[in-house]
Amino acid sequence: MPELPEVETVRDGLARHVTGRTVTGVEVLRDYSVRRHEGGPDSFRGQLVGQRVGAAVRRGKYLWLLLEDTSGTQDGTPGDVPDGAAPAGGHVTALMAHLGMSGQLLVRSGSAAVEKVPHLRVRLELSGLAGEDDAPRTLDFVDQRTFGHLSVTDLAPTPDGAPGGWGSPLAEIPEPAAHIARDLLDPALRRDDLARAVRRRRTGIKRALLDQRLVSGVGNIYADEALWRAGLHYARPTDTLRLAEAHRVLDAAEEVMREALAQGGTSFDELYVNVNGQSGYFSRSLAVYGREGEECTRCGALVRRDEFMNRSSYTCPVCQKVPRSARW
Repeated sequence: MPELPEVETVRDGLARHVTGRTVTGVEVLRDYSVRRHEGGPDSFRGQLVGQRVGAAVRRGKYLWLLLEDTSGTQDGTPGDVPDGAAPAGGHVTALMAHLGMSGQLLVRSGSAAVEKVPHLRVRLELSGLAGEDDAPRTLDFVDQRTFGHLSVTDLAPTPDGAPGGWGSPLAEIPEPAAHIARDLLDPALRRDDLARAVRRRRTGIKRALLDQRLVSGVGNIYADEALWRAGLHYARPTDTLRLAEAHRVLDAAEEVMREALAQGGTSFDELYVNVNGQSGYFSRSLAVYGREGEECTRCGALVRRDEFMNRSSYTCPVCQKVPRSARW
C-alpha cells in the first residue's frame, strides 16, 4: 500500500497539473471503485460535473481534491484562487481518494488521454485553464487490485482549528477521514503530545506506529526503517519507552519519510507511480525492509524477517534486540 511519501508525491503532482480545472465529464468503468460514495455511480457523476478543483490536500495516506460548484458563475470559472486555498464563493466539497494496495491517479493530455489504459476504473475529463494555451486533460483512477476507492464527500471542521491537511489552509477535513490523526510532516502536529500518547499505549511500538488514529501516514515499510534507525525492536512495549526514545523513533520515522519523498517514494514494481507514471527510487536506499538474509549496513549481521500482523517485519538481530517484555 502506498505510504505517506508516495501519496504526497501524487498530491504534489495533482496540485501542479489539476488545480484550477473544471470537471467536464465523468466515466465510471467499475462501480466498485465508487462503492464508498453514497448514491452510487450516477450520484458520483452528478456531484462532480461542473466542479472546479481548488486544491490537492493530504493527511497521512488520505488524499482529496477540494471542489467548488461553478454552475452559478457567469463563465463557469470563479475568480483567482490563492495557491492551496479553497475556492471562494461556493459550497466546498471534496473528491476523496484512497489508493488502497495498487491505486494510481494519472494525469494525461493530448493523444495519451485517449489511449486504452489497463485497469482503468474511473476517468475524469478536465477543462483547459482559462486564459492559457493549455489543452484539456484527463485524471484517471487506475487500480489493478481494486482495494482503492473514490467518493465525493462533505467537509467537517478540524477539532483543533488547524488546517485539515497538507496543501490547503482550510481548517476542514472530509468527514470519512475525520478520525485520521495528523502525520509527522504536518506542521500542526504537536510532537510532545504525540510522544506522550505513544508511551501511554500498552502495545508494541510498531503497532503504535501503524495506528492511523494515533499518527497517520506510517506503514509497514517506513515503520521497519524507522525502528532500525532508532535501534528499537518492533515488539518493544510502548509503556517501557523513555520519552527520549519515543521522540527518537518519531524523529527517525519523519527523517526516513522525508528522504523517501525526496526520491519520489518507494516502488517495488509497476503498481506505484506518480501522476506522470514515473516510479520512485527509495527502494534502493532501504536498510532492512525486504532484505532478509542480507548484511545489516550498520553492523554486518544478517537481516531477519518475522511474520507480523499478516505481513512481515524486518530487523537486525544485533542492532534491534528483542526486549524481555515483548508485546507482539
